[in-house]
Amino acid sequence: MISLSRALSAERFTDNAFFWKEILMDFSVSTETQLIIETVRRFVETHLHPLEDEVNTSGRLKPDDAQTLFEKSKALGLYAMNVPAELGGGGLSAVEMCLVEEQIGRTQDILIRRAFGNVYEVLLACKDSQRERWLLPAVAGKRVCSIAITEPEAGSDAAAIKTRARSEGDGWRLSGHKHFISDGLFSDFFIVSAVTDPDAGAKGISLFLVDKDSPGFTVGADQKMMGLSGTSHVELFFDNIYLGPENLLGDLGKGLKLVLQTIGRIRLAHIGARAVGMSGRILELMTQQAQERQQFGKPIGEFQMMQTLLADSAMEISAARLMILNAAWDLDQGKEAREKISMVKVFAAETYGKIADRAVQMFGGAGYSKALPFERFYRDSRIFRIYDGTSEIHRTIIAKGLLSHGCGVIDL
Repeated sequence: MISLSRALSAERFTDNAFFWKEILMDFSVSTETQLIIETVRRFVETHLHPLEDEVNTSGRLKPDDAQTLFEKSKALGLYAMNVPAELGGGGLSAVEMCLVEEQIGRTQDILIRRAFGNVYEVLLACKDSQRERWLLPAVAGKRVCSIAITEPEAGSDAAAIKTRARSEGDGWRLSGHKHFISDGLFSDFFIVSAVTDPDAGAKGISLFLVDKDSPGFTVGADQKMMGLSGTSHVELFFDNIYLGPENLLGDLGKGLKLVLQTIGRIRLAHIGARAVGMSGRILELMTQQAQERQQFGKPIGEFQMMQTLLADSAMEISAARLMILNAAWDLDQGKEAREKISMVKVFAAETYGKIADRAVQMFGGAGYSKALPFERFYRDSRIFRIYDGTSEIHRTIIAKGLLSHGCGVIDL
């Protein structure tokens, strides 16, 4: 994405008060990557869009449809594209994955999960026998995983969890309660955060791989949401579950750091890029409406207020996309991108919400009705400002980064 081949030599600026670099942005992608992007877009339009109305009406995706989506996606090499190729995944970089996720985001959450997988990169911390038991089956689509961190009193504050894993011999006994666990009904194992050292604060939290059929494991109520039709959000209860050393994911006491690294990538791709993708889909429909709908004897696109809705939406989508690609580039270069990802989380999520709202306004009564998809887009967009850290939390992260490190946190 960024080429330094023509960057000006730093030696030319040794007498200046500031160190300057010219960074030339190259937004071209390889032919192979472009083919993947186009394939994903066609797949979404051909196989996923036709299922949206049924999912929205029934609140579920039929098992046969889910299996068909998985098989078709897997056959095209579109499943688990974020996982390294040597482990059976697509091996895409962060930048490539965000470009693909933008196309993936043009449909519903449950359809995305069944078609493209939900193989969280934290599973790459699996070692030895863990790979055969949990990682590789997840990449192959034979097992499905959910991350279980959120608790009733620990949402944005992930370090405030109460779930405990008490040492017993060379293993642990897990007890506690999680809620709002996405895809919990469908998943057959979970990455669970638990306190292993209550005196160590955030450094006393570890991650465990827990199978759903473990004795003492109970899946509670599916907590119904205003949006995200078809995706379950369940409670989980752990009653003195025994976990052996093979259940520990990563190092003891390093669980919070490990999961936050994964969540950063989720915020960038699953929230940022997907929000841009759906925003783009909505803008396309708004533009078509502005061209075709007549009022007072002319297309509504000729009215300045309608033009403002379109122009503002286009500018915000473009800005969000550039923010996403810049943060993804940093990740690919091994750089820390915490504040940039928080900026993406806030801006892309709020952009999606604003554009969904504008679409309802532009389409009027039809936009508010269930006959068109805009009321669903409107409902689905609202959660983007809440999950994986609220907009308020991420604004705090950005501000603290500026206060601690200066404006370097937004440098290219």
